[in-house]
Amino acid sequence: MNTIPSRQQLFDALVERQGLENVKKLQAATVAVCGLGGLGSNIAISLARAGVGKLILIDFDTVDISNLHRQQYKAFQVGMPKPDALSSNLQEIAPYVQLETHFVRMTEENTLSLTQNADVVCEAFDKADAKAMLVNTILEQNPNQFLVSGSGMAGFKDANSIQTRRVLKNFYICGDGVSDVNDGIGLIAPRVMACAAHEALTVVRLICGLEALQGNKDSENGKR
Repeated sequence: MNTIPSRQQLFDALVERQGLENVKKLQAATVAVCGLGGLGSNIAISLARAGVGKLILIDFDTVDISNLHRQQYKAFQVGMPKPDALSSNLQEIAPYVQLETHFVRMTEENTLSLTQNADVVCEAFDKADAKAMLVNTILEQNPNQFLVSGSGMAGFKDANSIQTRRVLKNFYICGDGVSDVNDGIGLIAPRVMACAAHEALTVVRLICGLEALQGNKDSENGKR
């Protein structure tokens, strides 16, 4: 009853729901998730479930009790490095995903070396300065790499205000672009997860070539 499904069984289950060509593209892809808090841990879970072949998990923090209400960690993992804790949880969910973990703070000096092998980079930091550093570094030094970022997901506001916007050719921002934890109510699990789902879906669409197709259609219609 507790036997782990084989690689082929899980592959076939994904193909049944997502299509053979899409699954092949996803399994061949590598995604870097930068920041493993409310956004990043939920993004990683969604991408692993979708069949992404390799995830690069990057964070310098440890699991805190205050994280448990919105991040994909367990109570007994409090105090563990987030990359290690999330890697353990992902292996239970998607046992054949390749995981590369880095327990380190991202800086201008190490960002490119940590993310250079990724097809898509997901920015999932809490701090505005860290977000700006990552986005600016990728856009300036590796502009052909896909970059998906989050901005605005705090509070109890309607989740329908969270949207995905294509800012530049390879740069997407998910969120409401307005709400901030410093405005009062902080990060609430369902709204953070909604933004994480936007980021994860954008990554999947990029890998499968669907977002590029939509971008071309919008350009033809004068929307972009």
